[in-house]
Amino acid sequence: MKKFIDEFKQFIARGNVMDMAVGVIIGGAFSAITTSLINDIIMPLLGIFTGSISFAELHFTINGAVIAYGNFIQAVLNFLVMAFVVFCMIKTINRFHRKREEAPPAPPEPSAEEKLLTEIRDLLKEKQ
Repeated sequence: MKKFIDEFKQFIARGNVMDMAVGVIIGGAFSAITTSLINDIIMPLLGIFTGSISFAELHFTINGAVIAYGNFIQAVLNFLVMAFVVFCMIKTINRFHRKREEAPPAPPEPSAEEKLLTEIRDLLKEKQ
């Protein structure tokens, strides 16, 4: 049992697990922002074009079971907005990494010997 607990502590202490935990927390907070964007801005604007119908109110009943397909439409819109934002973030991060990889490394500083040889060359050119 002690070995199991030690392995679990090692697993939790890894950096990528902590990064994932932070990502989940930020994702949850961002989900609230996305839900508000859909419910408070996008859906009312769509309601203007659909005759002021709130998608949340769209449903039908079959033998007493309420099928709330309007909620499903809102969930799909939430997903699409979230997926689009994540896509844009990944695209930006990839572009940043690509630029950093493409940047040529700075030339190494010439050694004292190379500096001396350069000075000698320059002096010889001046004499000619």
